[in-house]
Amino acid sequence: RGPGAPGGGGESQAPEQQVPQTEDGYATDLASGISLPVPDGWTGKSGIAGAGVTTGEYACPGDTAQECVRGGVFSMPAKALKLDTTTAKATATKDISANATESYGEKIYGGITSHQELKSGPVSVAGEQGYLVRWKVVTKSGDDGYVQSLAFPSPRSKDTLIVVRSGFDINTKAPELSVMDDITKGIKAASGTSGPGTTA
Repeated sequence: RGPGAPGGGGESQAPEQQVPQTEDGYATDLASGISLPVPDGWTGKSGIAGAGVTTGEYACPGDTAQECVRGGVFSMPAKALKLDTTTAKATATKDISANATESYGEKIYGGITSHQELKSGPVSVAGEQGYLVRWKVVTKSGDDGYVQSLAFPSPRSKDTLIVVRSGFDINTKAPELSVMDDITKGIKAASGTSGPGTTA
């Protein structure tokens, strides 16, 4: 699957072109100019256009040839997801259903039977004003899940929007929902990247 494939509880999605980790404890998305914190016991993958952190790999319930993860958080430029919205709020709101479908959709989890919005609202990310939408989804087979779409301007280029998709299974082996908040709070501008006219 290309960039923008799911993370969360859904199929594992590594960045297409991986690069060496540029900073200990962080996975860096070079195109977006951000770094995601890698919690203890998680795996981080840096990429040229996208980064990801995952934990708890297992064979997907609907297709055991595919690898699913108990928890995953993935970043990518909004344009990579074909999102043409221009504000963080519109982008997060538009992306959440696609994120839910790709993380917990038909093939792997038998489809989503219902969802409930847990939260939506503005949030500060990497010094920028962003917006997040979080759902709880109920699936037909396999675990239910939490999915979140977060959108905010790139610290490097204010007219470039970034989307960070999160997805966690809901079961005793999956990470606590609070970890999703911790990762959101820990996102920062990548070291060594700088905005126009500033020096890193």
